[in-house]
Amino acid sequence: MYNIVSLLSVWSIPLLIAFILVYGYVRKVAVYETFVDGAKGGLVTTIRIMPHLIAMMVAITLFRESGALDLLLGWMAPLLNYIRVPAEVVPLALLRPLSGTGSLALATDLIAQYGPDSLIGRLASTIQGSTDTTLYVLTVYFGAVGIRNSSYALKVGLWSDLFGVVASLIVVYMIFY
Repeated sequence: MYNIVSLLSVWSIPLLIAFILVYGYVRKVAVYETFVDGAKGGLVTTIRIMPHLIAMMVAITLFRESGALDLLLGWMAPLLNYIRVPAEVVPLALLRPLSGTGSLALATDLIAQYGPDSLIGRLASTIQGSTDTTLYVLTVYFGAVGIRNSSYALKVGLWSDLFGVVASLIVVYMIFY
């Protein structure tokens, strides 16, 4: 059984690509030209959203490198200690709505430093899986289609990220501690 699953996983993508090519040929679609047109559209979209991505990356870097994050954590330390939230996972919870890659790097560092079976490692993994990159999604997708008023989507996305972090804390404490 394992060999069949392994074989299927190895061949699924090549078979899907072959199916698309054969299907397009049978339907008399100019497959290569359609692919090139799609690539051109993707390039246009990339150029259109690039300023939004650059602005977001600069803002994240400024927040982290200016010391504002450390100052915020210092102010929050008494509250975090009172509600039993490790200060080490707060930067992950704050960064996750902004950047998927940055939060993944931070979660990887936390797991490497504290171990995957530690409280911090389990919280980092659960927060990473329970939240989304809200500002990145809004920047890329809303910027790609030209939506300017994203206030409701931003509110809903950030609230869902907050609930994802709170639920992660509750679940990890309930199951493991």
